[in-house]
Amino acid sequence: MIWTTRYIVTHELNMEAVILAGGQGTRLRPHTDEIPKPLLPVGGRPVAEILLKQMQKTGVKHVFLAVNHRSEQIITAIGDGRKYGLKIDYSQEKQPLSTVGPLKLIKNLPENFIVANADVLTDLNFNDIFQTHLKNKANLTVATYARTLPTDFGVLTVSDSGMAVGFNEKPVFNFIVSMGIYVFSKSILDFVPSNRPFGFDQLMLTLFDQHIPVHTYPYNGYWLDIGRIDDYQKANDDVKRISDLIS
Repeated sequence: MIWTTRYIVTHELNMEAVILAGGQGTRLRPHTDEIPKPLLPVGGRPVAEILLKQMQKTGVKHVFLAVNHRSEQIITAIGDGRKYGLKIDYSQEKQPLSTVGPLKLIKNLPENFIVANADVLTDLNFNDIFQTHLKNKANLTVATYARTLPTDFGVLTVSDSGMAVGFNEKPVFNFIVSMGIYVFSKSILDFVPSNRPFGFDQLMLTLFDQHIPVHTYPYNGYWLDIGRIDDYQKANDDVKRISDLIS
């Protein structure tokens, strides 16, 4: 189902979320030489503002921003959240802690909470993924997206002896990818070490090794990760989509 910009929040929940906004955005240079990635303008507004408005529209009440690189700029621009209809608190990393490590610094997280990368643009209904997570009694729910990656090359299959044994002309590869949006059960933080960098990839491998079930939430609406130059350009080309997200 593709969600439009009008949502029905099915249950009155005090949903809380963490936005991971501490990255340096090195792949987006020179755009991020002076501006932190969460404040890069998309459709005339900072990308973090668009995400915050989308969260508020679909039922989130309280957001923690995990910040590090150029944190003063982010805090000054975003403020305490009142202009977005939210309560916003900040968690400051003293050192880069990757994509999951910052969660360990935040006190008083609820038993279940949303986590999102700051550079994600989507019309996903955060209430719906949260409700699904609760219904499944999940430890961790990962929002996923189907991506197709074409190649312009003929691809050879080569044996261990170096002989060509197969050929595929310009194949198309299909992947299920993480959207950078999750719902965590607080118990998952037991697998996250304190005071050192720990990424989502490390968390997933740890959970698989421990046989901890991980649920997925397939989505086929609008989603764009602006971590690369071409994706950032596409986001600014999607003026109508961005306008719908913040309306």
